Amino acid sequence: MADTSKPCPICKRSRSDEFAPFCSSRCRDRDLSRWFGDGYAVPGRPANPEEIAREVIDRGED
Repeated sequence: MADTSKPCPICKRSRSDEFAPFCSSRCRDRDLSRWFGDGYAVPGRPANPEEIAREVIDRGED
């Protein structure tokens, strides 16, 4: 059974067992879309492509 004490993180309605922690497939899909669209991010400095390339080469990865 879903924890109904916390609302859906997207629209704040009651959670649904079927779509927990969301209330519906619509809110679940909106959340997924935010992940795909870089709507969620961990704060930090921007990535430097040259630095990433050096790290990959140093590790011997392709």
